[in-house]
Amino acid sequence: MTHSWHPIPGGITAPSGFLAAGITAGLKASGNPDLSLLLAPEGAVCAGTFTTSLVRAACVDLCAERLVASGGHARAVLTNSGQANACTGDRGLIDSLRATQALADRLGLASEEVLICSTGVIGVPIPMNTLLAGLDPLAEALSSAGGAAAARAILTTDLVDKQIALEAELGGRTVRLGGMAKGSGMIHPNMATMLGTLSCDAGVPAEIWQAMVKRAVDRSFNAITVDGDTSTNDTFLAFAAGEPLSPEFYGALEAGLTAVSQHLAKAIARDGEGATCLLEVRVEGAVDDAGARAIARTVCGSSLVKCAVHGRDPNWGRIVAAAGRAGVPFDPEAVALWLGEHQLMAAGQPLTFDRAAASGYLRQRAAGAYLQDDTVQIRLRLGDGPGCGLAWGCDLSDQYVRINADYTT
Repeated sequence: MTHSWHPIPGGITAPSGFLAAGITAGLKASGNPDLSLLLAPEGAVCAGTFTTSLVRAACVDLCAERLVASGGHARAVLTNSGQANACTGDRGLIDSLRATQALADRLGLASEEVLICSTGVIGVPIPMNTLLAGLDPLAEALSSAGGAAAARAILTTDLVDKQIALEAELGGRTVRLGGMAKGSGMIHPNMATMLGTLSCDAGVPAEIWQAMVKRAVDRSFNAITVDGDTSTNDTFLAFAAGEPLSPEFYGALEAGLTAVSQHLAKAIARDGEGATCLLEVRVEGAVDDAGARAIARTVCGSSLVKCAVHGRDPNWGRIVAAAGRAGVPFDPEAVALWLGEHQLMAAGQPLTFDRAAASGYLRQRAAGAYLQDDTVQIRLRLGDGPGCGLAWGCDLSDQYVRINADYTT
């Protein structure tokens, strides 16, 4: 039986029992919201995936260690925006511990039940007096309608907030999933997303929930790239709390979990710094799904492919060259390639195609930025294997250089 997930309002607080808040505490000079909180119901389980970078913020290790020690249980996550608190020496861990203890005291929780995420400039510590002063108004602002405010308060260079909620009827009751994420630059996750949080009002055993989340992450956040740079702070936390769900509906729940994760991941790629369009690469006919995803992500991450898309140049040679260096074996003489509806290759050989029309296809997608028709679709068929994979990215413009050239000056 197919269970259909439908979009609903509410974001991260759409699932029953979840509260959130977002305020302007003064952590950022811009005056934009910069402190966010999500509170999960009692008994919540939490799954996490984290950056695999050797250079990572103390908050990442603290979250991972607490989830292991608790067997996958947590109640809250505090997020500060403006300071990554990475590469700040012993102070990074001390400040993360202070912040989570202070918040736990206000919420009546054990400090181990509170997780923390940070985002901003690497090497910049959190102004702790400012953060601590913001905890009382943050806790007071907690609300079942606080999802939108929380989603805004985690942003840095993002142009838009990223949130979604879905619901479906599973086992005679309504189950809801909510999510929020941030990310625009330094996007090439090797675990999950820059920062992302998900909520679910169905109860699932911790070990099963962790396995679901890992698979969803592989098909979403681990399948996006903006600039090929993995962050020091990448963290994705997924909470589940509520009446236990019958195991017969785990597959349907994972489908919804994957849908929420992919929506957020694509929103991050679409909002890439300086981007004008979303890039979606579909690889078919690979030996397995993992190989197909690796090739798709390599194509999405190619600077030459990204520049060609931005220049509205159907330079297909860059696409197949990127596929060939992905480290995944395939037969080059079996490759077929499409750009939208325009087929550019068959059986490893170039085809005659309308170059002006193909370029026009790219221009049309750029004109539709932030709309449903802004997606440049590239499809590669490698052979007759069962493997299929998707990846998402964006074009590379001069604005990306402008944004990042003087980021701290």
